[in-house]
This record gives sequence, structure tokens and C-alpha cells, in this order.
Amino acid sequence: MSFERPWLLALGILGAIVVTMLFQRAERARDAQSLEYSSLQFFAQAVRPRTWPVAALRLAFVAALACFAFALGGARLSLPMPVRDGTVFICIDTSGSMASTDVQPTRAQAAQEAARAFVAETVRGTRVGIIAFATSAEVVLAPSADRDAVRAALDALPSPNGATAIGDALQLAERGLPATGHRVVVLVTDGVNNAGVDPQQVAAELGALHVPIYTIGIGTPSGDIIGGTQATIDEAALQAYARVSGGAYAHVEDARALRDALARLGRVTSFARQPVDGTTGFLALGAVLVVVTLLAGLARGSVP
Repeated sequence: MSFERPWLLALGILGAIVVTMLFQRAERARDAQSLEYSSLQFFAQAVRPRTWPVAALRLAFVAALACFAFALGGARLSLPMPVRDGTVFICIDTSGSMASTDVQPTRAQAAQEAARAFVAETVRGTRVGIIAFATSAEVVLAPSADRDAVRAALDALPSPNGATAIGDALQLAERGLPATGHRVVVLVTDGVNNAGVDPQQVAAELGALHVPIYTIGIGTPSGDIIGGTQATIDEAALQAYARVSGGAYAHVEDARALRDALARLGRVTSFARQPVDGTTGFLALGAVLVVVTLLAGLARGSVP
């Protein structure tokens, strides 16, 4: 939270403190007057209202004064807001190891279905691009807000074959993203890089541009034997790419978990923190608290 007029905030807080002290002083004077004219002090103690409702009313009143002070100071909140002009590149591994069946029906088919779930959960207007990578990387679809075009691009992904050039895919994404705006890269792979440029270096470059990489590690440590080599997963590398870019990592070992993970990610990447003027909201909340406090106080026969 930040304030456009901090000096008015300080003045408002000071005013709230003064008003609170005046109310407390008036309440003490009222109680003293009541005792002065009563010879049945024990009766007054017996019928004295419980302290927690009174404390709750006082707290609500103080909170109302604080809300007015925040409004006076021009409070601005940083809240997650839906982004309708964001750009996302989904980088999908199509190397030979993605033919492994440790994730049913195969890693590749599970990744394809999960990517569809991701697209379905993104906010309308989000531009989604598709990059396929194996021994090299290629842009299957430049960022587009056309959902049908994105789904067609996912259907056109090449069959699993070749090495794994994660760095090349990230580099293509970096070049294809706009210079500004909400930008995200989603990397779906088993994480064993063995071709192309260093993905860690490209991930650091994306991080410097404030482009997070959300890495999804798919598969088990002991996948099928593909081309004489066992398909495995390099979780440490995927965690490193996410960490250096400011993103996050998730590991999944079955198709349903992969689909759920990407669906959740679709919702997350469709929001970004943006500054929001909180003046009206704090004024309204303060007014509601004052009305509720006064009505509750009158119902109890006292005002906090």
C-alpha cells in the first residue's frame, strides 16, 4: 500500500487519535456521573454489559476512523487484476524423450492436452504463442488471441523426435515477446537439455526483462528407454530456470496432474498486480463501519 498524500494521512491519524481520546474521556465522565447518583453500586456491577461487545464496538469505530485517514491520504493498493492484453509463449518439448509412456498415454500427448487446458483458463484477449522444440526450436504460432488458431497449432505439434534444445526455445520466446506489457513464458519439458544455447543464461535474460518462466517438469526419473537412452527428468535445472527468472516450478507424473497444473497456471498468468485507487473503497468501508457502530451502540443503550 502507498499513499499519494502522506501528510494528509498523518493529519488524519492524528485526528483519529484525538477523537478516540475525547470519546474515552466522555465515557469516563458519564460512568462517574452514573455512580455518583447511585447507591446501588453492586447492582450497577451486576447489570454492567459484557466488556467484549463494548470493545468490539470501539475497535470498529477506530477502524472506521483509520479508513477515513487512509482515504484522506490517497491510499493506493497493489491488487491482482485480470490482464486482457497479456502475452504468453508456451514452449513444449517435442524431443524423443517425450514419447515415454511413464505419463499416459505419452508425455507428449499429455503435454498437448494440458496446454489446451491452459489456454481454456486464460482470460479472453490474452495472446498465446506456441513454440515446439527438439534438436532445434520453431515458432508454431506467433502470439494470437484467436483460441481456435491456438488449438490448431497445438494439434500441429510435431511427433516426438530428436534432442532437447531448451535454451533455443526460450530464446525464440524472448525474441517474439513484445517489449512491454504482461509477459510470461510457460515451459513444458522433462528438463534434460542436451542441445543449443545455455538455457540458464537465457532464463537470466528473461528475468532481467521481468518475464517469469513457469516450468512444468513432466515425467518420472525412470521413464522408457528411447533410442538407447532412458527418458528421465532434470528437476534441478527446471527449478533453476524458474528461480532466476522470477517464475515457479511444478513437477507432475501423470496426465491429470499435468492438466490440473497447467489449468491453474492459466488462471494465475492471466492476472497481474496493478496499482488501484483505494480512496472510494476506504471511504465506503469507513461509512459502513460508522453506521454499524452507531446502530449497534444505540441498540445496547450506549455509543462507543
